[in-house]
Amino acid sequence: MKIRLFVFCSLIVMLIGCTSEEVVEEKMILPENTPDFVKESDIDAISWDNKAVEFGRRYMIGNENKTGIIGADMPSLNGQKWMWHLWDVPSQVELTVVGYHKETDSVHQVLYESERKTHYWSKEMAGPNNGADAHMPSNVKFPESGEWAFLVYADGELYDIVVMEVS
Repeated sequence: MKIRLFVFCSLIVMLIGCTSEEVVEEKMILPENTPDFVKESDIDAISWDNKAVEFGRRYMIGNENKTGIIGADMPSLNGQKWMWHLWDVPSQVELTVVGYHKETDSVHQVLYESERKTHYWSKEMAGPNNGADAHMPSNVKFPESGEWAFLVYADGELYDIVVMEVS
């Protein structure tokens, strides 16, 4: 009788333990040197269906009349030159680009200084060019291929999100 009671109690404990529906959500951790104004809620705002498109006469890729990138028409892991363009911003604005890789749920610096072989977050933009109010040349380098969202900040405020595939 004691054995049956022990087996019965053990089964009840196992059944209760296995039916728990508690979901543990992983909390994304931003890299330590991420600018203070970057929030996890900005990443939650990414609309993966809103892909960058080609527009304009100079083969810009991005979100028309918001953010355009020359050179992003064939993104590569080997590093490239991109020219960033923003509309409706002051001509001298600090551009911050935060790269978010969808598959690995990770945040990266993608702006790259090839001479020093280092990545960085931000750089001052220059004045009007190609119809945009501000522009900035940069090198970019990505750690891996896949679907990326580029969170674009103008003077510390989330300005736009550009979503594209990097291969």
